[in-house]
Amino acid sequence: MDLQKLRQKNLKLIKQKIKDSVSRDILIIQAQNMIDDINLNSAHLTKRLRDWHTLYCPEFSNSIKSNEKFVELISKKQRKELLKELNLKESDSMGANLNKEDLNIIIQTAKSLNRLYTQKQSIENYIQNVMEEVCPNLLAVTGSAIGAKLLSLSGSLERLSEMPSSTIQLLGAEKALFRHISGKGKSPKHGIIVTHALMNRHSDKEKGRVARVLADKISIAAKVDFFRGNFIGDKLRKDLDKRFKKK
Repeated sequence: MDLQKLRQKNLKLIKQKIKDSVSRDILIIQAQNMIDDINLNSAHLTKRLRDWHTLYCPEFSNSIKSNEKFVELISKKQRKELLKELNLKESDSMGANLNKEDLNIIIQTAKSLNRLYTQKQSIENYIQNVMEEVCPNLLAVTGSAIGAKLLSLSGSLERLSEMPSSTIQLLGAEKALFRHISGKGKSPKHGIIVTHALMNRHSDKEKGRVARVLADKISIAAKVDFFRGNFIGDKLRKDLDKRFKKK
């Protein structure tokens, strides 16, 4: 076989390996990365929009804490309607009376941001659906938000399944761990799993113990999912709930 044919054969094999490497857990990771970027950018853009809209209706801009709710409402309602939700009259507002052109650009910007938030919800629904197929046990134990984040932090379902529970427990706490290793802080007890509902039921003193048990269940779930085992997610979750009953 000449070198040219050998090269073509190797190239074909490489292309096929690249195609085969795109598993659905990788798609979950990319979707989660997109959500992270949307969260980061939308928060900054909404802050800018609040500053802008405050010139027109400061009372409303300062009263609605939820960014998504704020954007949705100002994209659909006029100042009179917005103030009515606060039991105020339009004459009570300290906002400037903007002309049509000035107001339209604010509203159009709000509509664009609202579409971004809507798309974020669509991506979250997509992650939920794919996780039900690819890693149902992980989903049952962690929920879609934490589960997808764990996949993203580990790199793949395979890598997550290979990690010891002690490593899973600290995923997302890499900066704190580095500070500890550098002698500049305490050793972290948990990473992203601190946002799990189970953790919120317990005091800071107890969270380290809860995190260890939770990470152990996550490790089991990831292994079963990777090796296509039976669904045991409901049992794993019941074990957790039983061990750490709601206070």
